[in-house]
Amino acid sequence: MMETRPGIAATVRERRTINQFNGEPVPKEMIMELLEDAVWAPFHSRKEPWRFFLFMGEGRKKFSDAVLATYPKEQLEQYGEQVAHAYCHTVPVHLVVAITEEPRPNKWEEAFSAASALIQNLQLLAWERKIGVVWKTNEYNWDPGFRQAIGVKPGEKIVGTLHLGYFDESKVPRPKPRTPVSELLTLFE
Repeated sequence: MMETRPGIAATVRERRTINQFNGEPVPKEMIMELLEDAVWAPFHSRKEPWRFFLFMGEGRKKFSDAVLATYPKEQLEQYGEQVAHAYCHTVPVHLVVAITEEPRPNKWEEAFSAASALIQNLQLLAWERKIGVVWKTNEYNWDPGFRQAIGVKPGEKIVGTLHLGYFDESKVPRPKPRTPVSELLTLFE
């Protein structure tokens, strides 16, 4: 039996990746509020390294069309209608997080890590509001056609595509076991 933990520790342990949404709209104000808090992730540069592309309501069709344009003909024929329905009706929010590409490895790692911390912040903040998130790094994130269709500029890298929405709490996945830290730790005392 897992012991009860207070506050943020409980949220960290209870959060799950949600892949099935109930289609109920999430207010734009809620997403903006979540992002306003999530951007308090640490970053090393003088300016935040991230930029966002938000698709809601009718805007979801632009996202869906951009994804489907990356599918080979056979995949489009087999899954296109199902994917379009999910992206335009079932998933209320699509959020793409991008950073400026950086040729210096240390600056690249700092920007990518900062954007990853922002995404984790967003996931935790959303979970507290009963909004599920799945963080995707699908092949289309690298497709030039997809990137151009949604407005990603040359010299920007997509860190992740996030799908957000309300969900049926009875369908929340069970936690995956974690390796005890004592087995992963090299301690110098």
